[in-house]
Amino acid sequence: MDSRQLEYFVAVAEELSFTRAAQRLFTVQSTVSAAVRALEADLKTTLFDRSTRRVALSAAGQALLPEAKAALEALDRARAAVEEASTGLRGNIRIGTLARLSLVNLAELLGAFHRKYPLVEVQVATSPTGSTGLADDVRHGRLDLALLGLPKSELSGLDVRDLAAVPFVALLPSEHRLARQSAVRLEDLAGERFVDMPSGFGNRKMVDRAFDTIGMPRRIQVEVPELTTVPDYVRVGLGVAVVPEVELAEDPGVTKVAIEGTDLAWTLSVVTPAGRRSSRAVAALLDLIGDATRRQAPYF
Repeated sequence: MDSRQLEYFVAVAEELSFTRAAQRLFTVQSTVSAAVRALEADLKTTLFDRSTRRVALSAAGQALLPEAKAALEALDRARAAVEEASTGLRGNIRIGTLARLSLVNLAELLGAFHRKYPLVEVQVATSPTGSTGLADDVRHGRLDLALLGLPKSELSGLDVRDLAAVPFVALLPSEHRLARQSAVRLEDLAGERFVDMPSGFGNRKMVDRAFDTIGMPRRIQVEVPELTTVPDYVRVGLGVAVVPEVELAEDPGVTKVAIEGTDLAWTLSVVTPAGRRSSRAVAALLDLIGDATRRQAPYF
């Protein structure tokens, strides 16, 4: 048994696919399959139940998985400690983020991190399914941490640090019957057509739940992939919107109105896998993220 075999085993166990595991490890499927077979031969047991349609962990595989992860993490920490002592902090960090994130200037933050720790390689990714996809990528080891916005009920299996929170506001066409009011209630908007982001995004989930709670599910007329494009569709009268009060461009055809009668708020969080000790590089980046958001106290 060697560390490479364990690494391939963990990748297959998390992806439940030899093909996806090979893609994740930048190798070919035959190499992954051979490593897992060698590990099974060494342990004299079957680690996966294989069929033409699916791959599943066997009972032995389920028992090995947490131990294999712990062993790999211990090896990573040992290597990092030696390398840091001789040349400075090293490592690789895979971070997930939302497409546009105004509460944290991620480019500035990662630039500062690179200047401080030039030997740490940082990879940044987004997910086509927004916060839901990012959370799933962290759970399955495809990302080391992610900046996202989801209700706490959907963050199981993750360690969560809240960074900032903003209220939701209503965006209305300027000629809308409610546009002159200082505040509206969700009930006032229930019969409207809505512009929003796809269902995997955290802000969409929160608003859907808020309307379901008052017994008035809403009708989505237009789905757009980025929050910054929502006002464009509101302005031309295709619907209203309920969105987090982040930095949106001023639009003379759109009126922003406060929402009362609800504690609906969007929270930006940074998440890491639960029960897993972060690498030194990830811990250093988490400290820097915390320092950056503490300087932006008005967002809390």
